[in-house]
Amino acid sequence: MKMTSAEAAKVLRKLNEELRDLENLEAMSQTFVAAITEDEESVRPKYDYKAVRAQEAAIFAKVRKLKHAINVFNSTTVIPGWNITIDEMLILIPQLTKKKDNLASMKNRLPKERVEAGFRSASNIIDYRYANYDIEAAQADYDETADRLAKAQTALDLVNSTVTFEFDF
Repeated sequence: MKMTSAEAAKVLRKLNEELRDLENLEAMSQTFVAAITEDEESVRPKYDYKAVRAQEAAIFAKVRKLKHAINVFNSTTVIPGWNITIDEMLILIPQLTKKKDNLASMKNRLPKERVEAGFRSASNIIDYRYANYDIEAAQADYDETADRLAKAQTALDLVNSTVTFEFDF
């Protein structure tokens, strides 16, 4: 079957929900409490250890196979206009985000700021912190980085929602 990366993520989420449901069901039914006067079989929950292990193994196998297919897709699919693969883009986006966050604080700095006295409040000396860079250049770099980040995210979203790969369980 052909699917997009976005569709594969939904299938993966469903498989993880199935696994979580199986684990919850097992946690509720693997033991039980019965009073000494009760017939144990009348209160025993339905539970088949071997069947649960088999279901768990089947889900694990599907998750492994799907994640591998996604990894192959991510490492071989080049994003148009960027000349990098999806897995490289998945590294670039957090790098751009970190750079943008750093530049955000730099572009908002005043060229000269008064430093609070703190413990030296009795002193008559006033300290100032000076920006040691061109704030306008930081603003320009911020704008460029924010724009590049938005374009990278859009390009990745487009590929993830339109380009398909072959996958069968």
